[in-house]
Amino acid sequence: MAEFRPLANPAPLGLGGFALTTFVLNVHNAGILADVGTALPLGLFYGGLAQLCAGLLEFGTGNTFGMCAFGSYGAFWISLATLIYFKDNNVLPGFKDFHGALLWTLIAWTIFTFIMTIATFPKAKALIVVFVSLLILFILLDIHVITGSAGIGHFAGWEGIWTAFTAWYLMAAELINPAFGKEVLPIGAPK
Repeated sequence: MAEFRPLANPAPLGLGGFALTTFVLNVHNAGILADVGTALPLGLFYGGLAQLCAGLLEFGTGNTFGMCAFGSYGAFWISLATLIYFKDNNVLPGFKDFHGALLWTLIAWTIFTFIMTIATFPKAKALIVVFVSLLILFILLDIHVITGSAGIGHFAGWEGIWTAFTAWYLMAAELINPAFGKEVLPIGAPK
């Protein structure tokens, strides 16, 4: 008979990759950090690759939501970092409409995030807070790209920092609660 080996929870890895990368990029968006260069490697590897890995591991646990969220947002970070790199380094000289490409990419991710947010409603309240915060962030980024308003861009940055902290909180709960065998950090688990 095969021995049962419990699987590790991949959510903290995915949440950590999401939170840290979101934090660093939005420190730039808020106007605190002038150079976005540090966000690009994070977007490729921790926000991108680590979240993709978490999504694949969620597949192994049977968690469709986690698989879809981490897999998709991991791909988001890789594609965003690549898009910014291509623009900044003129990799595709024929690529003239970065603004339009960014706008429609963000709108598509806003729609995706809206769907994912609805899917969180029967889940833990902490997860709902993460996704509602992320949805607000995407809406603010859409408005910023449409209007070009630096004020909205900075406000979006502060919203992104908040979003990162909500994800870090959930990541901490996913690590700390099992370590102590009790709910140290409440997440508002569904009844």
